[in-house]
Amino acid sequence: MKFGFAVCLAVLAVGAAAHEYAIDKLTIGHPWAPASHGKTAAVYLTFVNDGPKSDRLLGVSTPIAEQASLHSNEKMDGMVHMQQLPGIDIPAGQTIELKPGEMHIMLEGLKHPFKEGEMVPLTLTLANEGEVKVEVMVMGE
Repeated sequence: MKFGFAVCLAVLAVGAAAHEYAIDKLTIGHPWAPASHGKTAAVYLTFVNDGPKSDRLLGVSTPIAEQASLHSNEKMDGMVHMQQLPGIDIPAGQTIELKPGEMHIMLEGLKHPFKEGEMVPLTLTLANEGEVKVEVMVMGE
């Protein structure tokens, strides 16, 4: 496992809610989740790969949920269905956005509902960079 996360730098934007993590040429931008009322929550973020090689998000984990997985929403027969993904490619020179209604991280079996202002630990497992620890900012609904 590579230890790219050891050089992971969190940058908080002054006066703004955005935050990001830079690992070499890969930036993980503003991990966030809406406040929740039940046992599930979705997490969103952006990957900006300014490097010459691709990477892949292989999985996620957090101590505050029983299960964490990668999902996409797909429209079939006029209905939107959530489908689990085995991974998410992060091609060289591209930006991949996990956002509401599209690809996202799904947390199930939360130990407690997310409250606005809370910071939630999340570990991303990348093919090239290994485990990268980030904090997810819980925002209003």
